[in-house]
Amino acid sequence: MNALIAIIPVLLLFILMLGFKVSGYKSALITLIVTACIALWIAPATGMVPEKFADDSIYSLVGWSFVEGVLKAIFPILLIILMAIYSYNVLVESKAIEVIKRQFTTLTSDKGVLVLLMVWGFGGLLEGMAGFGTAVAIPAAILIGLGFKPMFSALVSLIGNTVATGFGAVGVPVITLCNEITPGGAAGMETLCEVSAFAIIQLAPLFILVPFVILMLTDRKAWMKNVTLAIWTGGISLGVQLTCATFLGAETPAIIGSIAAIAAIIIYDRLFIRKRDKSRPTSNFSAGETLKAWSVYLFILALILISGALCPPVNNFLKGHLVSAIPLPIIGSTFKFGWISNAALMLFIGSVAGGVIQGLTVRQLTVVMARTLVNLRFTALTIICLISLASIMNYSGMIAAIAAGLVAISGSFYPLFAPLIGAIGTFVTGSDTSANILFGKLQSNVAHQLGMNGQLSVTGFTGSQADWLAAANTAGATGGKMISPQSIAIATAACDMKGADDAILRKAIPYAACYILICGLIVYLSLC
Repeated sequence: MNALIAIIPVLLLFILMLGFKVSGYKSALITLIVTACIALWIAPATGMVPEKFADDSIYSLVGWSFVEGVLKAIFPILLIILMAIYSYNVLVESKAIEVIKRQFTTLTSDKGVLVLLMVWGFGGLLEGMAGFGTAVAIPAAILIGLGFKPMFSALVSLIGNTVATGFGAVGVPVITLCNEITPGGAAGMETLCEVSAFAIIQLAPLFILVPFVILMLTDRKAWMKNVTLAIWTGGISLGVQLTCATFLGAETPAIIGSIAAIAAIIIYDRLFIRKRDKSRPTSNFSAGETLKAWSVYLFILALILISGALCPPVNNFLKGHLVSAIPLPIIGSTFKFGWISNAALMLFIGSVAGGVIQGLTVRQLTVVMARTLVNLRFTALTIICLISLASIMNYSGMIAAIAAGLVAISGSFYPLFAPLIGAIGTFVTGSDTSANILFGKLQSNVAHQLGMNGQLSVTGFTGSQADWLAAANTAGATGGKMISPQSIAIATAACDMKGADDAILRKAIPYAACYILICGLIVYLSLC
């Protein structure tokens, strides 16, 4: 009974967004209010509230849970999202994005190589740097400009924008997941590296299968080239991302892995294809023009690397200075935020420095920031509501009740369905980050309910079984991203296919189903 009551907010969110087509921020706000009401008046009556909070005022418990949710939403999630999208908007304002587009279109004459370069390489880089739709919209629009059909462009862009999603916008989804499953809400580097590596291991086969599917959709006759290019590109992407995750955490895998993929694809083209059509446009950009166009991303990459675990002295200094600590009574935790150690600051500095090099004035940069802030107002409200309701559900005992119910129903087979839970979260909310907010803590609780308190060794990596199951949430969420209504809406807008959402969804569902099933099998079999 407690599980049925506790799951009401999740079902309500689904029904509002999918059944009644209510906008994301309105659905999240309504669900937050309903969640607070259940926590205030139903949870105490049913014995759902944990014993350690039994003597405290339920109003204080819910109030401070809400405060924690708001703080976690703003610092640093919303700041990173704001600055990530700001970095892209700076490129649009300076017209540098047009130079970047033209450079990609002159790299190869092979259609398969070009499509893979756009949706897997450049799309992954956009996802790692900015996320939130840019990795679908831009590659799809460029492909149409090159003569590819709208449906094809939309489909391959959606399929390509999957694996990198877990580490999109400078690792926000995985960082958020780790904070959700860590007592006190501030995950350490060890947890970040462990969960990041686990997520990539769970996605390992898809690093090769996704490029192969993209290549086959482009040219079904080129079997041999498709197989070898998929293995070559996917293998390098996997190796680089796993190395970054293991030693640097969640911020760089998608970024550096996508840069490595772009280099691998270009090398393959030079070594094995090298077809030169005289009619093919050539790049007339000098090294200086190229560096200028890419300056925003180059600055961001350099700052992230210098401030991260790769440079311990700098990293330790930044983490040890200008750190705010806010005690949260009743719930017994302290919220901490480093003002100079977070990725948002690096994104901001890199964007401004690159924008100045590209010729933008301080006034233009300010206007772009204001425009970005205004455009994100509904996204900000959505994320604040989702994180707050997740916090209230956690401290009021609702998540623990759902976990107990899932264990009772699925038993030892639950790990097989763990990625599906994450996929459902992304399908509904459109965000891997939001899916981790909704279900990250749930996955961790289920692991403990199932007695998964030991260590797990997979391909030489050893870590917590609970962290393995939590990582399954973000792995599955990347598959749900492919068929998320928000992603499909972005694809239809970029490809000028108004009213074709259902058609795109029908074509994408089989690929998403196979993707999620593969994740589920890996998660389950690794625990057997």
